[in-house]
Amino acid sequence: MVSPLFDQSVQSLYVHVPFCAHKCSYCAFYSEASNGEIINRYVCALIRELEMVASDLKPRTIFFGGGTPSLLNLRQWEQILQTMQRLGLTGAAEWTVECNPATVSLEKAKLLRSFGVNRISMGVQSLDENLLDRLGRIHSREMVFKSFDTLRAAGFDNVNIDLMFAIPGQTMKIWRDTLAEATALGSEHLSSYEVIYEDDTPLYAQLKAGEFDVDEALACAMYEELVTVASASGFHQYEIANFAKHSAATPSDIPDHACQHNVNYWRGGCYYGLGPSATGNVRGIRNKNWSNTQMYCEQLEQGKRAIESKEELAPLSRAGEIAAFGLRMNAGWPFEKFKQVTGCDLRHDWSREMDQLVQQGWGRLDQYRFQLTSRGLRFADSAAELFLR
Repeated sequence: MVSPLFDQSVQSLYVHVPFCAHKCSYCAFYSEASNGEIINRYVCALIRELEMVASDLKPRTIFFGGGTPSLLNLRQWEQILQTMQRLGLTGAAEWTVECNPATVSLEKAKLLRSFGVNRISMGVQSLDENLLDRLGRIHSREMVFKSFDTLRAAGFDNVNIDLMFAIPGQTMKIWRDTLAEATALGSEHLSSYEVIYEDDTPLYAQLKAGEFDVDEALACAMYEELVTVASASGFHQYEIANFAKHSAATPSDIPDHACQHNVNYWRGGCYYGLGPSATGNVRGIRNKNWSNTQMYCEQLEQGKRAIESKEELAPLSRAGEIAAFGLRMNAGWPFEKFKQVTGCDLRHDWSREMDQLVQQGWGRLDQYRFQLTSRGLRFADSAAELFLR
């Protein structure tokens, strides 16, 4: 059974901006130090790629991630935004741009807002100066507060604050102080992630060299503190690491200020991924662009999409992946919604796995849906593996 959603124009767009002022010690995303010449070339290539997919796009959500999208200068942003306007790609209900607190200016923020960008995700990570240095971040804690005020002055009323916990050297007191200051800012959304030690990163090399140890008990305690403080500050947890505020009087499973672009990922929706290393998922076919900015530019300059690989999953495999991603959300999977999206029935194809998770206290099952418990969410990756085919 093919999802009826495949008959529609694609409604989500991700754009990867691979440039950073400095590579952070924990980062395994494809990114590189900024260079004026290659950035200009990238902008021209991105414009060509936008032109190639525009006829199949009616964006409801747009997300510019990186890298550091806010590193682009005013002229470069104008070129991209004017192209999107010309192609009819502006006007998305939710349009997010990731920003580093060190690269936010009032002029740039106003430009983004004037073209329809209505959500900013600010990579704060920590409000402790020593930990910012440890992570290789280029901003100071003072820049965070200044940049937040700048975004408000430019008219942004939907701002996400990104934090990290279980950073080497981070104590529970430092984490509590950071949470207190971050929630006091009054943002509409809070994302927080445990440090992951990826191969080929300086932080991973330091771990392997024995410069520090991973304290799993402390990491678990920090996560519990995050959930407690966020809830007490008016945030509603809707995914393992994501918390958002409700503007409506009656809360729903997914709060009003939830990141709709990410919800589309977790619910198995289609999306185009543009830019070096970006992945897309269009009508059941997953593709990935080359993780090389120069190669990306060369391909587009020759009039070709810069796609390195394509993969089409079998229906049951695709449904299993979608089940696994969707279980990251507190709401889990309503059975009818899952059937609508995938054409498969969780109750038929994954009944044994759901029963197993219920028995170990990680899952909750009723006649309408399956969802992970609070304990299950903490170990969602392990739970999700059961659903993969």
